Amino acid sequence: MADCVLVDCVPVACAAAARARVPCVCVTNFSWDFIYADFMVAAGKESRHIVWQIAEDYASCAMLLRLPGFTPMPAFRQVIDVPLVVRRARRARADVRAELGIREGERLLLFNFGGQDASWQLLEEFLPPGWKCVVCTMLPLNGESQLPPRFFRPSSEDAYIPDILNACDAMLGKIGYGTTSEALAHGIPMVFVRRDFFNEEPFLRKLLEVNGASVEMPRRDFFAGRWAPYLEAALRLRVQYKGALNGAEMVADAVEAVAAGNTEAPLIASAPPERATRVRLRDTIVFGYQLQRAHQRTFDVPEWYGDLYRKAARRWPADSGGEQTHAAPSSLADAEPTMDAHFSVLDGDAMLHADSDVSSFLSLLARLSEPQAEISPRSLPEWRAAGALFDWDSPITVSRAPGRLDVMGGIADYSGSLVLQMPIAQACVVALQRQPVGKQRLWQHTRHRHNELRRNCSDASGDAGVAAISAHGVASIRLVSTGADAGNRAPTFDMDLRDLFDASGEVLSYERARAYFEQDTSRRWAAYVVGAVVVLMREKGVRFEDGMAILVHSEVPEGKGVSSSASVEVAAMSALAGAHGLELDRKELAVLCQKVENLVVGAPCGLMDQMASACGMDGSLMRMLCQPDLLQPELHVPSHVALWGIDSGIRHSVGGSDYGSVRVGAFMGKALINARRAEVERSSADAEGDMHGAAKAALKPIRHLAELRVHDFEKVYEGRLPETMSGEDFLRVCPDGHGDSVTTIDRATTYAVRAPTAHPVREHFRVRAFAQVLCAEDSDEQLEVLGELMFQSHESYGACGLGSTGTDRLVELVREEAESGGGALHGAKITGGGSGGTVCVLGRAGVAGEAALSRIVERYASETGHKPYVFSGSSEGAAAFGTLKVLRKKESSDGGGKRLLLSAGPA
Repeated sequence: MADCVLVDCVPVACAAAARARVPCVCVTNFSWDFIYADFMVAAGKESRHIVWQIAEDYASCAMLLRLPGFTPMPAFRQVIDVPLVVRRARRARADVRAELGIREGERLLLFNFGGQDASWQLLEEFLPPGWKCVVCTMLPLNGESQLPPRFFRPSSEDAYIPDILNACDAMLGKIGYGTTSEALAHGIPMVFVRRDFFNEEPFLRKLLEVNGASVEMPRRDFFAGRWAPYLEAALRLRVQYKGALNGAEMVADAVEAVAAGNTEAPLIASAPPERATRVRLRDTIVFGYQLQRAHQRTFDVPEWYGDLYRKAARRWPADSGGEQTHAAPSSLADAEPTMDAHFSVLDGDAMLHADSDVSSFLSLLARLSEPQAEISPRSLPEWRAAGALFDWDSPITVSRAPGRLDVMGGIADYSGSLVLQMPIAQACVVALQRQPVGKQRLWQHTRHRHNELRRNCSDASGDAGVAAISAHGVASIRLVSTGADAGNRAPTFDMDLRDLFDASGEVLSYERARAYFEQDTSRRWAAYVVGAVVVLMREKGVRFEDGMAILVHSEVPEGKGVSSSASVEVAAMSALAGAHGLELDRKELAVLCQKVENLVVGAPCGLMDQMASACGMDGSLMRMLCQPDLLQPELHVPSHVALWGIDSGIRHSVGGSDYGSVRVGAFMGKALINARRAEVERSSADAEGDMHGAAKAALKPIRHLAELRVHDFEKVYEGRLPETMSGEDFLRVCPDGHGDSVTTIDRATTYAVRAPTAHPVREHFRVRAFAQVLCAEDSDEQLEVLGELMFQSHESYGACGLGSTGTDRLVELVREEAESGGGALHGAKITGGGSGGTVCVLGRAGVAGEAALSRIVERYASETGHKPYVFSGSSEGAAAFGTLKVLRKKESSDGGGKRLLLSAGPA
């Protein structure tokens, strides 16, 4: 009989040990419930039981010995942190280099991608001059002769990798615990290529970053062999890991103590108390996991990870470790508003925005303009890249677009409903600078790519386009996104403008543009920004010649159902239009941005998100009839009414299967209704010989479900619609399809039809009623009716399959508060695309309402371990804001040692 079971992160082993009544110790930096988090968004709620089972298995483990770089692992009962468990080199660096034939002055690269079958081809030109590469990856080669010159394998198949790593100048590979721990332990910088959809990586990547040990190589440059700039950057790093390396010894002591039942062992005796079972297991519901900024931190995220935004990101230490320079703020709230002090406003209303988040954003830009030498390699990569982005002697165009709170309407937008949307206080701010080809501030790897292009074109002298490239260079688009880790995406993206054209010189089709951005999952976010360039070229015939430097800074949280993507699209499109002198009215701005999301990004959203971000007004609800985009007068929110948004902590995605399936079901229902209407018309015509024109008009196909009156739908159509229907059966009845250009029907999938079809019919009526009641006189009855309409909307979302445990609980807490007789909160509903995200709450403005909302937040936090972020307040949309064109003021000395700020703008 075993005395103890030792596992890494296998959940079934934990359950088996518990059943055998043997204590189990788990040693790991991640658990599988967290790894599956992103997959759950795509797979839908029906797969959630898998994660529950994994969590239950982990909960039966006696102890977790948690390694550095850990992910959230709340299911474990007992958690003890231990140092790195890592293999160490056994031989001297000089001895191994001599054995490998590395001469004095030569550089050695370890090519290490684990045991995966890497079917790519290595070429000698991938390596810069003076470099050799030892390959420790299972490449499909049949002998040494197939490796190119300067690439070689270790002399022994069972070579000890830590010895080889210690002899190298850098490692090129994928991030895993083994590569990360060994790079840190031996002080070797790591050049890494991201892996898609693996949630362990961002935590290990951050562990490397905070210790100055990593350089990211984009996948495109890895496969193209443009390695030189990244290897050169790695050589400039000074890896300094100061953590302990005796994790293996501590693990051994703990396992011995557990096996012997010795609870007095120092490591075990110092363990923190166990957390409540319900809290732990609720935390493992994967939608609750989101890499968040400091003010929204999730339980159990490593302290050093959150501190990057709260502390480390606020200081850019000099390499010498001495005096601190200006801070890189973690959010706009950290940046002191100093618009007048740092920038001249060449165009736009400066006074209108003097106290806004844009003023703070300009302060952030001013800090970025500090000399690049003062930025430490340990700064967040986005700040280092942003510091080299702009020419501070040329104008910069700044735009702003808010997120939105879906008050009423939501998913009924694509069915022609009336919707009511409030632009929130949080916004995305974009700075865009046009840079003529000869004056571009190019990153090192971009220059390397352009030099390679010139070399490749040097012999094609008869090609006018090639000659122009050789003489003048290439227009490049460079993007930096701050807060990239919040969504586990790469912080930078760059491409050449010529990549947006095909071989014949035509602008890429939307399908080809989408495929271009989908090549690298971690950089797909660039489609929301550069997609505006594609849309303007295709829809407006615009041709861009200059390069562009773009900084995207968003305070709209991702995955919360408050239109973070729409705010980025609208801000980017607005900045692009402003910088190039394009006149777009507010409706056209929104429509073009919807094309970005539907056709370039490939997300099946309606128009309301972009319209709210572009057209919204501070203190009012945007009122739009989505047939398809009829704006109605703004609906002022009375002073006695308050609207809040509460983040459930449950990640939302309009790209997930739940949202897409419900949309397909609604369009299937509309097609079936139209088929029924056609049958009625034919039957009537056969019976009566000819129909009166009025009867024919009454039975014409509906364009939108919201055109149906509720009583007609309930009397004539609802009972005839199937609860569910397979794609195969539907296409047999309606061979022309469902009529939705942004979704497709899977023949093998069974879709809910009746509930998704009924929702927009009734929602349209509820929204119209809500708008009318909101204009009534102040009374408790008014607020009760508004709240009841919101509760009904929420229940209808749930009937469609778009609810979630977190949002349902928040709405229930508001319902309990409303029924308690306090009179402060009156209604709540899930928002946007559902399946998580934010809950909209309506109550009476004032102290009592705020106090009631605080009680909801505290109760939810005590039950789930997640203290939600609350959205409050509103702001103007992008069209009302316009754009600002600013120029950095120059500093000079007055001869007496004082620094003067001189305006570089016109007198």
